[in-house]
Amino acid sequence: MKKLPFGKVRVTFSLERDQVPGPTSVVGCFNDWTPGSHVLRGRSNGRKSASITLPTGSVVSFRYLSDGGRWSDDPAIADRDDRGNGRLAI
Repeated sequence: MKKLPFGKVRVTFSLERDQVPGPTSVVGCFNDWTPGSHVLRGRSNGRKSASITLPTGSVVSFRYLSDGGRWSDDPAIADRDDRGNGRLAI
């Protein structure tokens, strides 16, 4: 997370490139669970990621959605909401 001016923070969602094969989006309450809104892009460090600007103090739920409708979770996030989605307090 990177603090930005005006009460905003940039959050980077990141996975190992081969952890979830194929095109992958991060979907959550911040984008109305819309696939394709925030597609993870391959990086030179072997990861794929997407950054999103959110209001400071937000609590967001999210998961990853890849080709073929495969859902996956971020193994680095231990906190879960009541539906089992990853949860971050920003």
